Amino acid sequence: MQTEISETYLGTKDGEEAGRILRTCVHCGFCTATCPTYQLLGDELDGPRGRIYQIKQILEGAQATRTVRVHLDRCLTCRSCESTCPSGVDYARLLDIGRNLVEDTRSAPDKLLRKLMLNVLPYPARFVPAAKLGTLFSFMLPKKLSGKLPKSTKSTMSWPTSSHQRKVAVLSGCVQPTLAPDIDISLAVVLERAGIETVPVRNSCCGALPAHLTDEARAEKMAIETIDLVWPMIEDGIEAIISTASGCGVTLKEYDWLLRHNEAYSEKAKRVSELASDPVEVIEKSLDSFEGQPGKGETVVYHPPCTQQHGMKIKGNVEKVLTALGYELLPFNDAHLCCGSAGTYSLFQPAISSELRERKLEQLQQPGTSAIATANIGCMTHLSEKSDLPVIHWLTLVARSIS
Repeated sequence: MQTEISETYLGTKDGEEAGRILRTCVHCGFCTATCPTYQLLGDELDGPRGRIYQIKQILEGAQATRTVRVHLDRCLTCRSCESTCPSGVDYARLLDIGRNLVEDTRSAPDKLLRKLMLNVLPYPARFVPAAKLGTLFSFMLPKKLSGKLPKSTKSTMSWPTSSHQRKVAVLSGCVQPTLAPDIDISLAVVLERAGIETVPVRNSCCGALPAHLTDEARAEKMAIETIDLVWPMIEDGIEAIISTASGCGVTLKEYDWLLRHNEAYSEKAKRVSELASDPVEVIEKSLDSFEGQPGKGETVVYHPPCTQQHGMKIKGNVEKVLTALGYELLPFNDAHLCCGSAGTYSLFQPAISSELRERKLEQLQQPGTSAIATANIGCMTHLSEKSDLPVIHWLTLVARSIS
C-alpha cells in the first residue's frame, strides 16, 4: 500500500514502524472474511482493511476523530486477520499505534473507567478485596460486571510437593488466581506426572492488560518487574516460563517487541520471549509420561482462544494432546472466530461481545458434551456467564482425570 507519512510522524519510531507495516498491506480484503466484527456489523470500517486505511489517513495528516476511535475500539484484537493475511501484515502492532493516535478523543467518563480498571485489575492486592466486595454486593452491580465475579476464591486442589531436577516457572498473574485458583495447581499436577517441578512466581500483571488499554508506559514497567522476578530462575537453568492464561502467554512471547527500545532490558526481554511457553508446548513433549488414557472416552468440546491460535500460532496442539489422553473431542464450526471476551472488551463493547458469545455457544453446546474446555481465563469467564455446560480450563480437566 503506497503511504506518505506526514511530517508530524515522519522519523518517529511509531511512524517508521507504521509505515513499514502499511507498505506490506496489498488491500486484498482476505482479512475481512475472518473478522468477527465485520461479519457481525457488515461495515468495511469495522474490518481490518478499513481500520488499516483509517490509521493510514491519520498518519498521512488527517485528523484523529471520535468516529475513527469508535471503529478502532470495536476491534477485538483477536488477530484472526493475521492468520488469514497472505502478506504477513502485523495488524495488531499497527492497531496499537493507531489507538495511541486517537486516545485523546475519549470522553471523560470513558477515560475514568479505563483509569479505574488500570489501577485495580492488574494489582492482586487491590483486585482481591474489590472482587470480594463486589461478590458481596453483586445484586447492586450491572449484569456485565456481576456475571464476571467468582463464585468462590478457594482452591479445591493441592500443589504437588515433590522436587524434580527439571523445573519450569509459572506466573500467577493478576486476576486469574482470584477467579480460578485451581488452574495453576492443575498445571503443577499434570507436569508432576511428567517429572517436571512447577515453581510458582507471584507476579502481578505481565503487562498485557495495560498494553491493551494503550498504557504503554505501565505495560513496560510491569514487563520489567516480571523479568526481574524470573531472571534469577533463568540463570539457574529454568526450562520454560509459563502462563496458564493464553492472553498473558502471547504477551510474554512478545516481550522482545514490547521492550525493543529499552537498552537496559531489550536483551533480557528477548531471552524471556525465547523461554516463554504455552503449557501445551511443554506437555506435548512428555506425553509418554502419561500411562493409559486418563480421559477414558469423556466427550468434550475444546474452544481454542484467539491468543493461542492466532497470537501464538499454536493451532490444534491442545486438541491433539487431549485426544492422545483419551478424550473424545467434538468438532464445531467457526473455531477460528472470537468468543467476544478479548480481555476487557466485553466490558467496553457489551452488545458486540454478547452477540459473539451467543454465536459461539450455539456451536459449542452440543448434545453429549460433558464440558467446554478452553485455555484462557477470559474465555472461561465470558462463556460461563451464559453456558448451560461447565466451562473449564483444559489443564484442570486433565488434572482431575489423572489425580
